[in-house]
Amino acid sequence: MSKFSALRTNLGIAVETWKMSQPLTITGHTFDEFRFVVVTLSDGVHQGRGEAAGVYYLNDVPETMIAQIEAVRAHVESGVTREELRSILPPGGARNAVDCALWDLESKRIGKSVWQLAGTGAPTPLLTTYTLGADTPEAMAMCARDKYRDAKAIKLKLLGDGQDAARVQAVRSARDDVWIGVDANQGFTVDTLTALLPEFIEARVQLIEQPCKIGDEAQLENVRSPIPLAADESVQSLSDVSALVGRFQVINIKLDKCGGLTEALLMAEQARLLGLRVMVGNMGGTSLAMAPAMIVGQSCDVVDLDGPLFLTADRSPAIIYEHGLVSAPTGVYGWPGA
Repeated sequence: MSKFSALRTNLGIAVETWKMSQPLTITGHTFDEFRFVVVTLSDGVHQGRGEAAGVYYLNDVPETMIAQIEAVRAHVESGVTREELRSILPPGGARNAVDCALWDLESKRIGKSVWQLAGTGAPTPLLTTYTLGADTPEAMAMCARDKYRDAKAIKLKLLGDGQDAARVQAVRSARDDVWIGVDANQGFTVDTLTALLPEFIEARVQLIEQPCKIGDEAQLENVRSPIPLAADESVQSLSDVSALVGRFQVINIKLDKCGGLTEALLMAEQARLLGLRVMVGNMGGTSLAMAPAMIVGQSCDVVDLDGPLFLTADRSPAIIYEHGLVSAPTGVYGWPGA
């Protein structure tokens, strides 16, 4: 760890509310706005920022995140390193916001970009999925055709309510040209999944994300799916990765779940060693949250970093969505002089 990480800092914490352009419905939840915690670390000359949405299904909300950060304020302001941060804060949004701010601050202090510090190579534009919230088949097909006409990859939120086959068929009919993945957000049973598999195969679905509830993962060992299964809610942090082998083929890493860029990079490395493919996703966020995740995305098989597309506004400068790709200008995050 660079000696610069041990310098004292001043910690600032803010909660920001960002409106959505339209509600997003998934299994068991509908979002119409997002509340993010933004951490600022300053040494009096340089400033680093990190943003976190938390993990709603774990009650990891701004109030709990702020309480966690305040509990370790003295440690953070005395010059905590990223490795030390992993031992004083649990995985989740609080650690994510502080961790990303530490990376950003160190980048500015020593004059190197975050991707150089991480050793990942210069970030390139990434093909990203565009997420379709669960709706009627007709509404989802229209959105895929019209609103998401620029997309090259689309992820459908499904509900396990008997309409999922129709949803997938409608979107495939509307967009024969795109990669399609589906996300049940724990909404299927093994029987539901097995019944839907022929429909998914016919519609050329390429990924099935989190089909079962947390705790039911062992049942997937008996499912013979030609479509890769991805763990999302079933994998929160590095300690969860090894148990997924034989049950999932892909892990979805989210900085809000695992607690920041530091742990996300460790998870990606561990997954590769175990023969798992890697996906990077998001819990929602502005460009400030997507940019550090893009560093992980450079080595991922699937990228789902479309959070700002759901907001009525974004930060400036902002990451760019164009021709189905996401790219980050140098001033968004983790760049000296930004």
